Amino acid sequence: MLQLIIMIIVGGVIGWITNVLAIKMLFRPLKPIIIPLINFKIQGLIPMRRSEIARSIGAAVENELIRVNDIIEQLVTEENKKEVLDSIRKRVLKTLELKLPSLIPTAIRQKLLEYIGEQIDLEAAGILDRTIDDLTNKAIERVKVGQMVADKIDEFELEKIEQMILQLSSRELKHIEILGGILGAVIGLFQGLLVMII
Repeated sequence: MLQLIIMIIVGGVIGWITNVLAIKMLFRPLKPIIIPLINFKIQGLIPMRRSEIARSIGAAVENELIRVNDIIEQLVTEENKKEVLDSIRKRVLKTLELKLPSLIPTAIRQKLLEYIGEQIDLEAAGILDRTIDDLTNKAIERVKVGQMVADKIDEFELEKIEQMILQLSSRELKHIEILGGILGAVIGLFQGLLVMII
């Protein structure tokens, strides 16, 4: 019976240590360590595949989470367009009022400004929409959200990435460690029972 208890404890400890080491090896060692005789390189998974991971996260963000169109839709609302059109109308009319020669009679000046104001109301919205569409198309071609995200991730210090991931998932990682201990104990129990039967 003592042998069975020892095997359960040893199995649990081995399972727990194995999972703790596996979690640590996601990040450590940060820099590659080369074993000279067999020329074998050891490095943590995340540091070794950092660029690939960064590109994958960037692509996922760009394709699934944030597209340039979505950002522009949030920025360019009907309310914003109305504000821009009102501002254009006021500025154009104010500039024209100042620039028109004072020789022009007030009644004609007033009619001229009213006519220009009407033309702005008729044409400016279409011009603004076409301009926004052009800018949106150019932004889609030029702004690469995925590349920006990948570059930002690549700029992070590896220690900072490790700290962030551990902070975000510390509870889940602790459960993985405990589960390793439990599975190791169960395996130890089966081995002990097998030894006792044989």
